[in-house]
Amino acid sequence: MRKASTIIAFSDIAAATRRYTLVGMLGWQDVRQRYRRSALGPFWLTISMGVMIGTIGVVFGQIFKSPMAEFFPFLAIGMILWSFISAVITDGCTSFIAAEGIIKQLPIPLFVHILRVIWRNTLILAHNIVIFPLVLLAVGKPISWIVLISIPGLLLAVVNLTWMALILAILCARYRDLPQIVGSVLQVVFYLTPIMWMPNLLPSRAGIYLLDSNPVYHLLEIIRAPLLGQLPSTMNWIVSLVLALVGWSMAVAVYGRYKRRIAYWL
Repeated sequence: MRKASTIIAFSDIAAATRRYTLVGMLGWQDVRQRYRRSALGPFWLTISMGVMIGTIGVVFGQIFKSPMAEFFPFLAIGMILWSFISAVITDGCTSFIAAEGIIKQLPIPLFVHILRVIWRNTLILAHNIVIFPLVLLAVGKPISWIVLISIPGLLLAVVNLTWMALILAILCARYRDLPQIVGSVLQVVFYLTPIMWMPNLLPSRAGIYLLDSNPVYHLLEIIRAPLLGQLPSTMNWIVSLVLALVGWSMAVAVYGRYKRRIAYWL
């Protein structure tokens, strides 16, 4: 039984991966539909993100008495990446629910809707990331070759976010109150993760609990650290890799077992 459910899960995931053109079309259509008849389109998100980063940077930079040359780039890339992570998770919660009509009418792999969420938010991330080099230019901070390490870091983070979105999509299709709970948990995680505050502000003992035990921090660091000219720690990579392996094992097991029930839950 367990082997059969695993085969079901892998078959659907493989079939969805082969439909990458459909995934690309649906994700791009979502972005265009959201900003239809808008002159600037998705760049409205970039503008609002830039204004928020500038405002928070000035205020919290003064509160924490942090050097702006360090704090502004740290805040900018942290906010941009957090926006991507939180959007994938929250959109993942409702990915099957939002695609109810398609799921009930068309025989396409369900995992397509998870990939659709990932691709849509990746497009938005591509718009928002434009802010970061502008911030580096404003504070006069150079870019080194270390930034290339952020590419495998981003891929590993996306691998982790994909299994999270898949599990949450299944659970939220069954339990409709769960998206609100996930949203509340994300708010708490935001304040516990060094995004608006820098890790060096924490006492060493508190840092062990808040940082080392925070998986979101490790997923952020494997992307953020190289972009800031630093190397992620070995622990950042290990935690992210273990999280991916354990998470995907859980996701395949849950998806294989409950895939056939999702259409009845919607």
